[in-house]
Amino acid sequence: MSVQSEIERKLTEALRPERLAVINESHLHAHHKPEFDGAGETHFRVRVVSECFVDMPRIKRHRTVNELLDEELKAGVHALAVEPAAPGEPVRW
Repeated sequence: MSVQSEIERKLTEALRPERLAVINESHLHAHHKPEFDGAGETHFRVRVVSECFVDMPRIKRHRTVNELLDEELKAGVHALAVEPAAPGEPVRW
């Protein structure tokens, strides 16, 4: 299973989102380090709307997603941009 698929699975199971987009942005970061060519699954953007985030402070939302994806972060995901929202909140996407 790909890293992206695993991220999608974990977030779907835990957060039951209304909307979820897991975007692989690894190619945008090619050559940020000499050994990184932009291939693979190392940089992701997560956009998620979930009832779980109602009345939850923004920092707690980010921590929740990071905790759910702790395994992936330890196993090679270098960057994770998180855009969490509760239903009805404005989003830029």
